[in-house]
Amino acid sequence: MKIILITFIILLLVSGCTNTNTYTWGWYVINPKLDNGYNNIRFLISGLNVTLIISLLSISFSLIIGFLIALLGLSKNKCLKVFNRIYIEVFRSIPLLVLLLWVYYGLPIITGISFSSFIAGIISLAFSDSAFEAEVFRAGIQSVHKGQRDAAQSVGLNKYQAMRLIIFPQALRIILPAIGNQFVYVVKMSSLVSIIGLADLTRKANELVVSVYRPLEIYTFLVVEYLILILIISYLVRKLENKLKIK
Repeated sequence: MKIILITFIILLLVSGCTNTNTYTWGWYVINPKLDNGYNNIRFLISGLNVTLIISLLSISFSLIIGFLIALLGLSKNKCLKVFNRIYIEVFRSIPLLVLLLWVYYGLPIITGISFSSFIAGIISLAFSDSAFEAEVFRAGIQSVHKGQRDAAQSVGLNKYQAMRLIIFPQALRIILPAIGNQFVYVVKMSSLVSIIGLADLTRKANELVVSVYRPLEIYTFLVVEYLILILIISYLVRKLENKLKIK
């Protein structure tokens, strides 16, 4: 990852210094040594808290929903299994941007309740990601050896206790990398909420572009913002994965 980051920075420097490119780079718009550049950077970074909050809330709700949907798929009840299959196929098939627009503009017409862009973003991200989380949980739970369930029953644990104390802790260690990948996915997809006016990182960049008319420099800074954020999240996920790894 460090090599990729260094290569990316070198390419930017080379492209900015080359004479073959007729574009004149205006890095002054994000130069922290200048007052305007420093203010622009602060403005761009100010969307970070919104991106992180909506991503954390969305992944939290998607994990809860996904786990419940996964349990329905593992049930012996045929109707619950059918509901599980329909839910997963529907939400995996709808593009997130389309779902986001429908929730923000269409759902209030049906329910009569107006949703803020923040709430609409969480609903869309959570339900879209929950379909993938459900499959992750299902695969993780089914990967736990059947002998673990038999052992739980032999010591008098009911299904709920066996799931909570025996099966789920083992499944969590298995599915943690996949959950980490889904969190990264949610953070990246959260950039779409800018289209409904939520002031995240992408929205801030769009607003600044309209003001300073330097799209290449601003969006380059946005790329670096997301790159650094994703690298930090990936690092933390790997640390947690190593901590929970069975020794």
